[in-house]
Amino acid sequence: MSKTAVVFWSGTGNTEEMANAVLEGMKENGANASIYSADAFQAGDVEGYDAIAFGCPAMGAEVLEEDEFQPLFDECKSALAGKKVALFGSYGWGDGEWMRNWEDDCKEAGIELACDSVVCNDAPDEDAITACKELGAALA
Repeated sequence: MSKTAVVFWSGTGNTEEMANAVLEGMKENGANASIYSADAFQAGDVEGYDAIAFGCPAMGAEVLEEDEFQPLFDECKSALAGKKVALFGSYGWGDGEWMRNWEDDCKEAGIELACDSVVCNDAPDEDAITACKELGAALA
């Protein structure tokens, strides 16, 4: 049984709803899964997991949340090589540029994403929830 985690930051609750669907997909596929808000997870925790899904919405000029999430993710990057990693998040404007930039950041850090990232505009609809569960299953 793989040990997995969902680590997220959410301002409006949309990304949190996505995180819960990712967690559900992990558990439905046999993973020993935990969920953490960004302020409850530390870079040192990474080594205890086989797979981690990170979730963060687009903020400001299509960037990751800068006070809690971005610093945490930056601290985690060096420990993520060789682990199953996936990304998800919501946005309210733009075209998803923040996710493409985040994926590029992962590639530059040597992090191979386990599956396609999941993005949704505003609140996740049924299709986005299904995609989040599938993302969780890919990490289980």
